[in-house]
Amino acid sequence: MSRVGKNPIAVPSGAQVEIVGAQIRVKGPKGELTAPIPAGIEAKLEDGKLEFTRQSDLDAAKHGLARALAANAVRGVTQGFTKQLEIVGIGYRAAVAGRVAVFSLGYSHPIEVLMPEGIEIKVDAQTKIEVSGADRQKVGQISAMIRQLRPPDPYKQKGVRYAGEELLKKEGKTGSK
Repeated sequence: MSRVGKNPIAVPSGAQVEIVGAQIRVKGPKGELTAPIPAGIEAKLEDGKLEFTRQSDLDAAKHGLARALAANAVRGVTQGFTKQLEIVGIGYRAAVAGRVAVFSLGYSHPIEVLMPEGIEIKVDAQTKIEVSGADRQKVGQISAMIRQLRPPDPYKQKGVRYAGEELLKKEGKTGSK
């Protein structure tokens, strides 16, 4: 039995859950999301709890996956997800102008990133970035894309990193003695 799949999902009072065909639609104060229900998995909504069952042991991996995707959708529309990034380096900074985030990361030109629907980017003190939204996958993808604009340098530790990320610092060349 899947340990993740057999746990019921408590649906908060601010969220509405509908099971439509092979999808679960979740509406809440932060938006609306859908989660797929794979073949061989059944979803039931009873007494404010969403439960998943599988037809055979061959669907064990899908059982946990379906439950995790639905739980992320419920949490996303009620609480939302956030990722925090830091910019380290002299002259490196970020700013937000409308739906466009502008990054100055030591290149000869500024880099502009258009925010997709449902994603918010906030910049504090030009070096602290917070990416937030209802869809966990989109928040993680945009955060990874921003980090990839200037990954942390292993020698000088400059670049864009996740808040709290620990980096291994490499030694430079020692030269001849």
